[in-house]
This record gives sequence, structure tokens and C-alpha cells, in this order.
Amino acid sequence: MLVNDKRTTALDDYALDDRFRRETGRVFLTGTQALVAIMLHQRRLDRAARLNTAGFVSGYRGSPLGAVDQALWKAKRFLADEQIEFLPAINEDLAATAVLGTQQVELEPGRAVDGVFSMWYGKGPGVDRAGDALKHGNAYGSSPHGGVLVVAGDDHGCASSSMSHQSDVAFMSWYMPTLNPASIAEYIAFGLYGFALSRFSGMWIGFKGISETVESAASVTLAPPPVFRIPTDFETPEGGLNFRWPDLPGMQIERRMKHKKEAVRAFARANPIDRAIYGVRGARYGIITTGKAHLDVMEALALLGVDERRARAIGLDVYKVGIVWPLENAGAERFMAGKEEVLVIEEKRGIIESQLKEYIYDRAVAKPKLILGKHDETNASLISWVDELSPSGLAPIIAARLNKVFPDLDFSRPLARIERLSQTAAAPGGAKRQPYFCSGCPHNTSTKVPEGSRALAGIGCHFMASWMDRDTSSLIQMGGEGVNWAAKSRFLNGRPHIFQNLGDGTWYHSGSMAIRQAIAAKANITYKILYNDAVAMTGGQPVDGQISVPLIAHQLLAEGVRKLVILSEDPDALIAAGGLPAGAAVRGRDELDAVQRELREIEGVTALIYDQACAAEKRRKRKRGDYPDPDKRVFINDAVCEGCGDCSAQSNCLSVVPVETELGRKRRIDQSSCNKDYSCLKGFCPSFVTVEGGALRKPKAEADGAAIDALLARLPSPAIAPMGRAYDLLVAGADAAGFAAA
Repeated sequence: MLVNDKRTTALDDYALDDRFRRETGRVFLTGTQALVAIMLHQRRLDRAARLNTAGFVSGYRGSPLGAVDQALWKAKRFLADEQIEFLPAINEDLAATAVLGTQQVELEPGRAVDGVFSMWYGKGPGVDRAGDALKHGNAYGSSPHGGVLVVAGDDHGCASSSMSHQSDVAFMSWYMPTLNPASIAEYIAFGLYGFALSRFSGMWIGFKGISETVESAASVTLAPPPVFRIPTDFETPEGGLNFRWPDLPGMQIERRMKHKKEAVRAFARANPIDRAIYGVRGARYGIITTGKAHLDVMEALALLGVDERRARAIGLDVYKVGIVWPLENAGAERFMAGKEEVLVIEEKRGIIESQLKEYIYDRAVAKPKLILGKHDETNASLISWVDELSPSGLAPIIAARLNKVFPDLDFSRPLARIERLSQTAAAPGGAKRQPYFCSGCPHNTSTKVPEGSRALAGIGCHFMASWMDRDTSSLIQMGGEGVNWAAKSRFLNGRPHIFQNLGDGTWYHSGSMAIRQAIAAKANITYKILYNDAVAMTGGQPVDGQISVPLIAHQLLAEGVRKLVILSEDPDALIAAGGLPAGAAVRGRDELDAVQRELREIEGVTALIYDQACAAEKRRKRKRGDYPDPDKRVFINDAVCEGCGDCSAQSNCLSVVPVETELGRKRRIDQSSCNKDYSCLKGFCPSFVTVEGGALRKPKAEADGAAIDALLARLPSPAIAPMGRAYDLLVAGADAAGFAAA
């Protein structure tokens, strides 16, 4: 309903759970929820086909797929109704092995279902880690009524990863087909396509979930249930293409891959997922795109003033590829036939471009005069194979290439406007900040090292110590923490010592093996295991399995660490709870410096467990009433405060903020963000005041509901922008790199 306007728009009677209940109409979905929806829609398709299937999901969280497990847990009643099970894995390769097991179900005489369709998920480095398991799974194959989607969370821009990654290349090396949806609107359709393709070809199917898409949200229209055609131009070889047993190691597995690859192309011919956007007959210029790059191209064309009408007038068409590898060649060949030039625009490596050139080079077909992509006809760089693409970056390239074929086109005015807008967007004043630990975060203290010592960083929130005054450096892949030092230190004078930070989630995932290797190598190192009882970096999930301070302590001593000390917020409570090994010393966390000085003098591998709950999780649980909330608050009397900043130095806490007074800059505790860590009290300062038993006054409401409604009623209706084109929207916030999110 539009306020103060006679026009009304009928609102959909929509509930948030309709994203999983509805089979038709419009729904609002995040990218991770769309992955859940794929599973639900596949089960409904099977039920309509009278198949008694079940679903299975397993993987390991990591940005941009950091919230998949949370989305699955929230949808558990819908999943249970459709016989879909979720197994959170302790790491990515074991998740892939679990998925392989589901494709063996159809061979069991005691099976309870006709087949199991499965989804594996993991971020790009997890794809790399699980490579052997995924390669084996794809080689042995999917089952006829099962199928596997391998969802790769790709972070092309290295926004929240140790390095950027592009999983298509890894998939290709394992002969795994790759689907590349451009938007959330395509997720469900591409997912269902992937399961059908997997069942027909016997392949596991890669599914790109890049950060820009899977971490976004959209209102989408659900397509009617798809009907997939069985190819008539492909003859299945004897024995079929799906999982079978016996299937002992031998060349027959690799030879079968050749047939599977042709089956993928046959399925794509029978069920086209690649398409020409405009279908311009006799077009002289063509652009081939895929995934997010397709949206970038369409927006770049819009910035240049090229819509469908003008594209037809120019003689320009765009071809959108759905299956990146292996490319369905026939459709691409028809699109390229007779064109003056074809420009292939894909983000990162040129997988489509290389396939096109390899396929068409020696064939007597109507070839385009030029196929360009990463380089132009003089071998100069054209489309970057390193950077992320953007509409404003692509527009000048597209304009220049179009002018080569159509010299009369004039893009000077839109290009000048793009240049002005790009300069403004490149330097949005004040939009960058340095990421930092939360108020009250255990890492504010736990990552400190004694004077004269150094520490190595690891995967997790604690990596931010690298840009603080913590003598912390280096980075290694998840599960390799400290092993680089075990080798490096052999070539340094004096057998030096190092501290290695290691999160409890990483310890459980794979870090325990790194400690085992360091012990085997007789390294001189102290592992600081930062136990905060949550995987804080991806949303506060529990570690997937049995993990506790006593369990970690028992294993460390059993592995052979020379000495183990546990530092706790409440040592007496930890001891009273029992279960600790006899060889573990327990002290208060205020003794961190002394304990570290002691451990660094012991030859060999030692360990320190720093036991303090994640501050963000404390805050969430306190709001729900699930965690003790101390009846104590800290204030600073600015009349006494001398502005020395020692409280900030002691606590490293963002809730200690500067405040300008008549007597100069002082300090204040921001009560709205304070998580009651009390580290700021460590400094000797008479300006600190603690209040116990009191509560913060709640601000008085400026107006009641009726008054607010009256104020809103006076507001004019906003101008409704035409929805024929895309718009940029700047949303206040910050991403992992410290930039304002847009």
C-alpha cells in the first residue's frame, strides 16, 4: 500500500517460511536458503515421479558458505518432512567421503529408499582440500536415482579468504562438469538441472556459488517443475555410467570418463541451458558470458545505452553459458557462425574461451573472424584473468571492441559519465576502516606475546592480530599451523622458539594433525589453542562434534606435548567440573604473560589452552537469557581521567572510546557495545567506577505508536523509480576487508 496515495498494490499473503513451502509464485530467498530450497524441490520432483528417494547434505562452513549449516538447521522441519538429512562434517574431505557413501545405497539389498540425492558444500580452499575425495567420488560416479551437486563457495575477490580461488579449474582437472548460475533466481533451476544431469551422466556436478551471489538475497519467481528429456543421440555404453561394484582400480574408470563427458554434452543438447539473449539473426558481433560476468556485461551494455532494441539495430547478440565445462559446442558454434568478432567475457581464468578455440580451430564451419577474451588480436591484455569484473570496468572495453567493427557508433557521452561515476566510487571518503576484534573478544588478550617473543597467525578471527602490535606474522593453510616453523626453524641459528595461534574449530577440523607433526619433528613451539566454544568467524556455530577443554587437554598430553597449561576465566569452576587430565595445570587468564614466559623456555612442543567464550556469542546468548549476565558495569569518571589511554592498551577493546571534553580528550566506556570482559580494569586508574546491582536507564520514547503513525502519514509518498534497469544501492556496513558494503 502506498501512503497518501489513492493507488493500492495488493500485497501477497506471504510468510517467511513460504520460501520453503511454496512450489509456485514468488518467494524471498538468500543464496544459502536457495541451496536448501534446491533439495526440497528435488524431493518433490521425485515424489511426483513416484520415486521413493531421500536427500543428504554434508560439508564444512566457510565464507561465502558460512551460513549454509544455519540455514539447514532453521529449515529442519521442512527437511525432515522430505526425508532430507544433514550431516555437519568435521572437515571437507570427510564430508565428500560421506556423500560418496550415499551413492552406494542403490547397490544395497537392504536399502530403504530408491536412491539418495546429495549435496556437498565448501569454500574454495575446502574444494582444494577435499580434492582427492571429490575426484574419487566423481570417478566412481553417482547412482541412477541419486545424483550429487558439489557446491563451491568461490571468493574471486579474496574478500574473506587467505587467497582468491576459482574452483572451475579444479573441477575441470577431475572431469567434473560445472554449472555457473548468474543469480539467485537461477539457483533452483540450475540445481535441479544438475541433479538430472548427474543421474544421467554418472558425474558429480560442480555448482559455483560465488560470494556476490550466494551472500545476497532476492525475490524470485519459482519456475514450473522442469521436465528433462532423455537424449536420443547418445548410446549408453555397456555397463552404464553410474556407480557400480565391483569397480576395482584400473583404466576402465578413466575410459568411462570419456563416455560420461559425451553424456553431459548430449544431455545439454537435449535440454539446453546455454542461450542467446536476443536471438539477433545475422548479428555481426557476439559476446559470450557466464555467471556473474553475464550480469556485469548486461549492466555494462545498459551503461553504454545499449538495450535490446539498440542491440538489434547494431547487430549485437549475447550468449549466456550455463555449463562452463564441458562446453556444449553445437549451440556455441551456431551462435558464433559468421560473426566479425566474438568477445568472451568470463571472470578469472578463460575456461570457455580456450574450449571455443580448441573446438573450432580445425573444423570446416562458419567461424567468426576473431575470438577474443583475455587478450586482443595483438596479444595485449584485454579482459583480466586476475581481477574481479565490474560493469564500469567492462563498458570501455566493450565500447572499444564494438567501435572496431562498427566505427560509426559513438559512446563518448556514456563513457564520460562512467568515468565520472567510477572516480567517485573509487574513493568514497571515510568508507574504509580496519577490521578489529569485537568488544570483550578473548583474542584482545589471548594473542599477546611476551616481550622478545613472536607468534604465527592462523585461520580465524585471531588472524587480525597480524595488524595489531602483537609481533604476529605469517599465514598458512587451515590445518598446517606451525608445520612451516618445524621446517623453517631447522635453518635458523640458536633453535629459536615461536608461539602458534590455533582456534578450537581449526584444531578439531585438522589442526590437531599439525600439532602431531610438530611433535614428530621435535619443533620448538608453543601452541596457543584459543578455546571460545563457537566458530565465531562464520556466525557462532558449534564445533561439529565432541569438543571441550578437558578433551583437548587429554589429547594434547597423549600426543606428547612437553607441558600443558590451561588459562581460564574461572579456574575454580573448570576444576570443579572435573574431567581434566592430571598433567594439566590450571591458572587464571591474568597469568598469561607469566605462563608464556615459562613455556617458551621449555624445549620442544608445549601447549596453552586459553579458555574464554566468544564475546559476540556471549552477547547473543545473554539476549536470549542463555548465559549469565554479570550485574556489574564499568564507567569512567571523565573529571578524573587523565586521557593516558592505558585502559585501551590493557584491554585493546573497542568499547573504550575517546571523548572530547573541556579539559581535553578523555575516555569513556560505550555501554551499548560493552560485553563485560572487564579487561579495561587491569590498568591502575582511579577514574574507573564500577556499579553493581544497577541497570542502564532505557531511553524514553519520543512518541507512542499513534503519534508515530500520524507523523508517518504526513510524509509524501516516495517517487517510485522505473524498474527497467539495474540500480546501485549503498548499504551501511563493513565487509571482512574493512570496506563499506554495497
